[in-house]
Amino acid sequence: MEAVAPQVTEAQVLDVVRHVWGWTSLRPLQLDAITATVRQRDWLLVLPTGGGKSLCYQVPPLLDASLHVVVSPLIALMKDQVDALQAVGYPAGALYADQDAAQRQAVEQALGAGQLRLLFVSPERMMLPGFAARLQDARVRSVTIDEAHCISQWGHDFRPEYRQLGQLRGMLGDVSLHACTATATERVQQDIVQQLGLRDPVRLVGQLDRPNLLYRVQPRVDKYAQVHEALSRHKGQAAIVYCPTRKSTEAMAQWLSGKGFSVNAYHAGLDPNARRAVHEAFTAERLNVVAATVAFGMGIDRGDVRCVVHAGMPASIEAWQQESGRAGRDGLPAECVLLWSGADAARWNSLAPEGDPARAALLDAMTGFCSTAQCRRAVLARHFGATAPESNCGQCDVCLGEVSLVHDGDTIARKILSAVARLDQRYGIGYVVNVLRGSVASAVVQRGHDRLSVHGLLGHVDTATLTNLCWQCVHLGLLQRTADEWPVIQLTADGRAVMMGEAQAQLVAPPGRPIRAFDNHGKADPDLLRRLRSVRRTLAASHGVPAYVVFNDVSLRAMAQQRPATKAELLGIEGIGDHRVERWGDAILEAIAS
Repeated sequence: MEAVAPQVTEAQVLDVVRHVWGWTSLRPLQLDAITATVRQRDWLLVLPTGGGKSLCYQVPPLLDASLHVVVSPLIALMKDQVDALQAVGYPAGALYADQDAAQRQAVEQALGAGQLRLLFVSPERMMLPGFAARLQDARVRSVTIDEAHCISQWGHDFRPEYRQLGQLRGMLGDVSLHACTATATERVQQDIVQQLGLRDPVRLVGQLDRPNLLYRVQPRVDKYAQVHEALSRHKGQAAIVYCPTRKSTEAMAQWLSGKGFSVNAYHAGLDPNARRAVHEAFTAERLNVVAATVAFGMGIDRGDVRCVVHAGMPASIEAWQQESGRAGRDGLPAECVLLWSGADAARWNSLAPEGDPARAALLDAMTGFCSTAQCRRAVLARHFGATAPESNCGQCDVCLGEVSLVHDGDTIARKILSAVARLDQRYGIGYVVNVLRGSVASAVVQRGHDRLSVHGLLGHVDTATLTNLCWQCVHLGLLQRTADEWPVIQLTADGRAVMMGEAQAQLVAPPGRPIRAFDNHGKADPDLLRRLRSVRRTLAASHGVPAYVVFNDVSLRAMAQQRPATKAELLGIEGIGDHRVERWGDAILEAIAS
């Protein structure tokens, strides 16, 4: 007789979620993933950052009282999740390389004694000889691969060690396998299913859009001034500034520090202790701004990041969405600003392996996203195969009317193209800009280019803006750059048509002042909110956990607005479960009463 699959009701799930985490409702697809896990079905889950993926693998172990395993790519990510789970009384542990002998032994003893419900491991640990057998002895019920896009050659963060996870099915036998990620096109989803050998998986693909995020994409004209302007809208709030190189993170941090920001640099070249100190200061709310390479962020579970700025263009829309998605994970309003230049695309092209069609396609999509004057959400939806907004989204620079076209842009484009033609298509963008602005540098004069009709033709346009407009011509397909060691720009067929007046070009103007400001407090009493944040930092420091593990910003704002006076009223606040009230309720109620 065929075994009957175990069942779980929504009421059972909500009972666990309410008492442990303090939430009274589920987000889309969470119940589907939890139910599939209890029934030991394979699944693939695609939810945006902040969409609630972690709850999908955290709830089932409490329902079936079994061991479940999560494969996670970063030590910081594992450690933060375990800290957050243990803070609400959840029996979780992690095994990773940086643990001392006592920590590792404690987790292994708990594993052997059947006391753990959720165990986090790295892909390298998962594939160690004999480790799968230990999990079988512990009666592991499921394995979830987090950040599963890393397994796909079509993902933005392909990691060879992740490909070994395809062997899990043969190593562990009859356990259910799950894959979750924040970003995956249809092609990447199919590759994940194939690489992991998922059996008839339940596919759960959520809405890509996060309405709380405001998107702004700006031509990079004055990098430091533009970053400063964005961060100033969130003064005193958590923010991340992504920079393309290690050196640029340090320069950005130094500049922002001079402007009065509490900021540090973070990159892989720093001493491990220095990196750890920055990470811990940011999660403990002693540090508000980090200027970082993309090495920073995946392991950060701080939900109150109000602003993410990219000072350079990422190599793909997938990478940008993943990194910008670290803003506003608590569901409250946040801003994502991307500063770009065509030089960014040239840099990524120079770093990419020759003949790599996957990376070339990703980069082309990214540059198209930056250079368009269409609704940002509509472009994202088309890229990921989702439903585009039917009308003005009201949450991006284009729909807010902040993006405008260059006045007489068609004429300016023709002048740029004419200059390239007059210079016999033998020079790079920098030299073309110098000639158009009327430079009398020795190189220009010696070559006789100061006598050309195009010399000084755009002398009224500053260098940064004109350089950006030239790059826009490249990305519009009017110009092309050679692949030489010293690239030059040449006319395309479309470029000749524009130059001859047979076609038109539209150029995007440099950014004006943003229309929408930000209310970083909502309806909460700002003085009480600051007081509660101070209490939260103190509690977190005394227990050795990140501040957001104690209470998240959604709960703090609700406290500052509703002013609960008893533990029963405190339990009525979203995000506050039994364990939090028992552990920290007295301190919070005292702060509110005072």
